Amino acid sequence: MHEQKIGIIMNGVTGRMGLNQHLIRSILAIRKQGGVPTRDGTVLMPDPVLVGRNEDKLRSIATAHGLSRWSTNLRECLDNRSDTVYFDAQTTGLREACVTEAIEAGKHVYCEKPLATSTQAALALAALADRVGVKHGVVQDKLFLPGIRKLRRLIDAKFFGRILSIRCEFGYWVFEGDWQTAQRPSWNFRKEDDGGIILDMFCHWRYVLDNVFGPVRAVSCSGAINVPERVDENRRPYTCTADDTAYATFELEGGIVAQFNSSWTFRVYRDELFSMQIDGTEGSAIAGLRECRVQHRVNTPRPTWNPDIPNPFRFREQWQDVPDNLEFENAFKIQWEMFLRHVAAGEPFPHTFRDGARGVQLAELGLESWQQRRWIDIPELES
Repeated sequence: MHEQKIGIIMNGVTGRMGLNQHLIRSILAIRKQGGVPTRDGTVLMPDPVLVGRNEDKLRSIATAHGLSRWSTNLRECLDNRSDTVYFDAQTTGLREACVTEAIEAGKHVYCEKPLATSTQAALALAALADRVGVKHGVVQDKLFLPGIRKLRRLIDAKFFGRILSIRCEFGYWVFEGDWQTAQRPSWNFRKEDDGGIILDMFCHWRYVLDNVFGPVRAVSCSGAINVPERVDENRRPYTCTADDTAYATFELEGGIVAQFNSSWTFRVYRDELFSMQIDGTEGSAIAGLRECRVQHRVNTPRPTWNPDIPNPFRFREQWQDVPDNLEFENAFKIQWEMFLRHVAAGEPFPHTFRDGARGVQLAELGLESWQQRRWIDIPELES
């Protein structure tokens, strides 16, 4: 078998997501397994160079994982013709300029969401990449989670009949940073640093809804800043200017109504941090990050409203698990392998910058709906 090395410039690996999901659990995991096989027998071996602004952090990460290549000079990395792929997991506000520079240097680009801070900027990146002739992709990891893959299996099997509604609860309590360290960086809660749960999570909800259930046609959203002050990484208090909670209703093609509550100020009383219930004429399902449970119409109990007696039903016990039936790998790793095959072997990769632009569009319209307190239709993106 022939091994083909693919140099990857990885910008933003000092952050939690870039380090854990993309470097350790994806790129290093791919190297450990011996690369990515393609249809013609070639094995693609990623060769990362770590890029960022903090020299000490980069050196420490590289040393810890046996890597020799790291740099604080992005321009030098982009000038190296041996590195053909650029990956970006920086904060959103830094992404547009660096992705633009990478495209103009002729690099294929794969990056985290949100692709940009505005729909027009995201579309401009897509147009530039197409004009230069480089391949491009955006992370859409939720599509590759075990719970969502089981859910798609049910849809393909016509389990639900006609889908009527979707209800999703997502989130957890992010500590304020005073008496316990926050689980998310402080910029997430500052609008001036492109923070906010609407911009962060609506990009996810757009590709999940579009790809699993059908195109999103309209949005009604109300947001909130429930915790007005937090303490940052340097123990300094700061004012929260970005939304930490969003209550949204989406109207999908075919009349499906989807209600999504997203918050960093919810305490969890459910099996997983993400829980989505789908109800249809023939059956219902509860999908999480990993698990999926179902109840068919023939197994549906017959409750009646009577608050004067103890509830006789054990509702949770009346749902059945959807079996794994296969081994599920890390969702980020699966998509990385797809993109590397796309770059080196021309295999299809559907999750392009235009999909990233659709996610930003939904976030922008969600914020507009909140501001104007009204439903907003979602137009088709420009070509």
